[in-house]
Amino acid sequence: MSVVHQLSAGWLLDHLSFINKINYQLHQHHEPCCSKNEFTTSVHFESLQMDSVSSSGACAAFIASDPTTKPENDDGGNYEMLTQKFVFRPELFDVTKPYITPAVHKECQQSNEKEDLMNGVKKEISISIIGKKRKRCVVFNQGELDAMEYHTKIRELILDGSLQLIQEGLKSGFLYPLFEKQDKCSKPITLPLDTCNLPELCEMAKHLPSLNEMEHQTLQLVEEDTSVTEQDLFLRVVENNSSFTKVITLMGQKYLLPPKSSFLLSDISCMQPLLNYRKTFDVIVIDPPWQNKSVKRSNRYSYLSPLQIKQIPIPKLAAPNCLLVTWVTNRQKHLRFIKEELYPSWSVEVVAEWHWVKITNSGEFVFPLDSPHKKPYEGLILGRVQEKTALPLRNADVNVLPIPDHKLIVSVPCTLHSHKPPLAETL
Repeated sequence: MSVVHQLSAGWLLDHLSFINKINYQLHQHHEPCCSKNEFTTSVHFESLQMDSVSSSGACAAFIASDPTTKPENDDGGNYEMLTQKFVFRPELFDVTKPYITPAVHKECQQSNEKEDLMNGVKKEISISIIGKKRKRCVVFNQGELDAMEYHTKIRELILDGSLQLIQEGLKSGFLYPLFEKQDKCSKPITLPLDTCNLPELCEMAKHLPSLNEMEHQTLQLVEEDTSVTEQDLFLRVVENNSSFTKVITLMGQKYLLPPKSSFLLSDISCMQPLLNYRKTFDVIVIDPPWQNKSVKRSNRYSYLSPLQIKQIPIPKLAAPNCLLVTWVTNRQKHLRFIKEELYPSWSVEVVAEWHWVKITNSGEFVFPLDSPHKKPYEGLILGRVQEKTALPLRNADVNVLPIPDHKLIVSVPCTLHSHKPPLAETL
């Protein structure tokens, strides 16, 4: 279970547990060269030097064979089934200290204010009177005022609810004081670089020649299929209907596709294959690349305009009464856009607003709660697709459960960029 504790305020989640529960197991046939009484023992790989490890943070936990199952091969001999299990690196959730401590935050705030004033970012009103000191008043823009007003409204909710869940986590031992569980003799572990090539692959997909209707058909991965090329994986829904994990290779990187799952590798402008899939969904989660100053400065990824986000074909993908969840930054402009423009354009009614609160392993906020620059929480806007009055209900006996408002999801964030906590068990 990824839900460690559940209270009226919300949930304390274990993101790492959720990932590993997916059971990323590869099953491979192996012809043994040893005697019948021998079998491969469990081995733990602590490095990321293996070819089968992707940069997303997976590592091989063990390779073991099942000596009890020995089906015959084509030559009439026996072979063993090797099982290779992958788990996520726990170090990627090892957040022992806040990203910014209150003391450092105060110094940075003073430094930023001086820099802003020098650069003319904020307007400065100065009154000079002979014989008196000059007084200074910093004027905030409307967006900053809206953000401060919003924070004032939800501050107590965030603080009180988080503290309740954090106390439960400390009591159970899931969270622990900083001085505990520290091994002074342990060596620092080099974490994998966040060098996933999926954004570049999606950009590449935009420039591929358009496929005809037949080429848009779903691709199903089958056992030991080595004929699948990179080109086959673009612009079509790829399914793994088996009970085991599959490995696919894209641009030299290996990706694990969990059992009973599917994906579409495409830019948002090329979603026709998903529409041709002819399936609708009861829950849709969207994490748009919102425009902000940090994204512009870092140039880490491309962002979408409000018009582009509106063009996502949610009405065609949503089943009746579909629950739509959209991750959003704390910028009030984006919150208002979702509630007043985006959801109404999709015939979606806003039913709740939740908050993800990011903490360290010892239960501290990763940023000071009242920091004007970075908040330790992000928002989720939950909406319900409204039924069209012209269509009859699928089943008059089906009751749509109400969604509680202002719930908190408290968890230790992954150190890789933009990994959101799991929503499956909370929903």
